[in-house]
Amino acid sequence: MAYSIVQVARIAKVTSRTLRHYDEIGLLPPAYVGGNGYRYYEEDQLLRLQQILVLRELGLGLDAIGDILDRQTDRLAALKVHHEWLTAERDRFDRLARTVRSTIEKLEGGNTVNAEELYTGFERHSEQAQRLAEEAEERWPGSLASHERVKGWSEEKWQAVQQAGADASARLAELMREGVAPDDPRAIEATDAHYRWVCHFWTPDRESYPGLGRLYVDDPPFTASIDEVAPGLAAYLRDTMAAYAQARLS
Repeated sequence: MAYSIVQVARIAKVTSRTLRHYDEIGLLPPAYVGGNGYRYYEEDQLLRLQQILVLRELGLGLDAIGDILDRQTDRLAALKVHHEWLTAERDRFDRLARTVRSTIEKLEGGNTVNAEELYTGFERHSEQAQRLAEEAEERWPGSLASHERVKGWSEEKWQAVQQAGADASARLAELMREGVAPDDPRAIEATDAHYRWVCHFWTPDRESYPGLGRLYVDDPPFTASIDEVAPGLAAYLRDTMAAYAQARLS
């Protein structure tokens, strides 16, 4: 059964303009265009639209969404991953909601708040970085020596390292916005700062460093986190990391 663009807009609670934009950028072409010039959508397009809207809810940019959908070969497997992530996000927000509710109740009751309890449910940047290292260990065994490197770090050390990573990402985002090619010497030089940041946790080689870049795009939580800096940065970083590895790593 085919649905007109107006019907799909109503069902999916989006605007026809949004659907036309998705078509124009190649994210969601219709099944066909009728003689009246209207776009028509069938089941395959409706399923793809659901994935687009789910990934948008999870904070991904359109460039990242397109890259993820174009790379997937098994829609059902991809949906299962999206479901797991949505469930994890639901649980995280539940924890945050309980933390805020507890704070409200204590303040309303005139009670003193416990400093430690104020931040229950918030993921620290250090924990995110360690999760990245653990993901790398799973894909490239031997890299989790990072745990031994970082477990004794002070909070000041964590902050300094995270600032270095933020600075590297900001510089790469600036180059991306300027349209600098990933294999441009400026991009490779900027990626060196990112590589040195990663080396605080584990030391990737010519194979695993580009693999980490692909992980940035293939894993929705990492994509969303990186694209918070600038939409499309995860994909750009993947490409600069591949170019950097080719040019500088052995």
